[in-house]
Amino acid sequence: MDRPPLFSSDLQAAYEHLHAASRAEPYPAWSIRRDRLRRLAALIRANETLLCQAISDDFGHRSAAETQVLDVVPSLEAIRHALRHGASWMRPRRASTSIWFWPARAQLLPQPLGLVGIIAPWNYPLYLAVGPLASAFAAGNRAMVKLSEFSPAFGAQFSRLVRAAFDPAELVIFTGGADEAAAFSSLPFDHLLFTGSTAVGKRVMAAASANLVPVTLELGGKSPAVLTPEFDVQLAADRIVYGKLVNAGQTCVAPDYVLLPRNALEAFATACERAARRLYPQGLRSPDYCSIIDMRHYSRLTALQAHAHAAGVKLHPLFAGTQHMDLQHRLAPVLFIDPPDDIALMQDEIFGPWLPLVPYDNVEQAITYINARPRPLALYWFDRDKRRIGQALRATHAGGVTVNDTLFHVAQDDLPFGGIGPSGMGQYHGRLGFETFTKLKPVLYQPRLAGTALVRPPYGKAFARLIAMMKR
Repeated sequence: MDRPPLFSSDLQAAYEHLHAASRAEPYPAWSIRRDRLRRLAALIRANETLLCQAISDDFGHRSAAETQVLDVVPSLEAIRHALRHGASWMRPRRASTSIWFWPARAQLLPQPLGLVGIIAPWNYPLYLAVGPLASAFAAGNRAMVKLSEFSPAFGAQFSRLVRAAFDPAELVIFTGGADEAAAFSSLPFDHLLFTGSTAVGKRVMAAASANLVPVTLELGGKSPAVLTPEFDVQLAADRIVYGKLVNAGQTCVAPDYVLLPRNALEAFATACERAARRLYPQGLRSPDYCSIIDMRHYSRLTALQAHAHAAGVKLHPLFAGTQHMDLQHRLAPVLFIDPPDDIALMQDEIFGPWLPLVPYDNVEQAITYINARPRPLALYWFDRDKRRIGQALRATHAGGVTVNDTLFHVAQDDLPFGGIGPSGMGQYHGRLGFETFTKLKPVLYQPRLAGTALVRPPYGKAFARLIAMMKR
């Protein structure tokens, strides 16, 4: 019988084994790194159907097509990008040398950190494990990955496949609940990357700090979409609704609320309804509409709705008929019209198919609204005025921006992914992901004859003249 994923009793032993292996091979050749990346890609390609089914089982229902476009393809593209560029990323880089130290020369040597820990969430369990893993492998590291306890079917399947494809001195997968996650984040990794909620991110960072482990935190927050007055309302609705409803809103960069002109509220709500029904013509029973991950999150979301309704907020359902039902814990999308700031819906990241519409009277007011809140992981700006777009980009802070669409800046391997403050710390993807898991070691090469002899004691007139020149 196949052995289950690693238990907590295995955690320390697995760490020590991988740590020792990383120290025994501090600078793996590109051929070794390339082989690990290729095996990771082959694992995904050969087992795509199994992985899609496991993810659907964890959600209650998620269409294979959605998993392909949101998990499989981005994972393979991250690996492909690393394979295409990794050999050049790892080459020593020339650095300039101060004129006072000529003829010495300087360079930066990209060196693997060693052993990387990755904590992946349940909402995109494949991509948010494989994406950082591709960067870590390209950089020459070994890795331990902690998968979410809320995706047990995927965790069991992926763990089994990794054990068949990788030596335990290269990569191990770890599962388990909160206690195991706490133990994992307390290990003295050379770097720890966590993707998840801000609240849990604080605990992960606190645990890592005991060992001075550098962390990358990919969190979330309330990412706004801004519709400017002249933009096509239906086009904006089509793109915002897609970004909100894919994966039933369980996306860290999903638009969390929409800022829009006050006189466009009704037209935009109607346009959102049209967009939702085009995407999911059978409503909750549409085979492409995703379930909420479990009843705990389902209950949390219905409580947010009930609280908003009790506060007098107008609700605008986007599907005809029943607004929610226990159909594999699916929730139909709802717009919340002009909700007050002090209700729960507007305080924390929604992470579901609810979309508040917040009216403004001028664009400057919308920018002020965004800047008065914690810096978001994403900003979506819908505008045709290039000058105003530039002003908005300079006036606001966000982890990443897509102009005139949603989500897709995350899919660009040459754009870093990461938040600011409550929405995250650090970044990865592409070359910047490689550098996150790399120490750019500075090296100075000094020749036999060096000018530094002139600044050694005993200090005399020649030293004084040199120092005078250096201080000019």
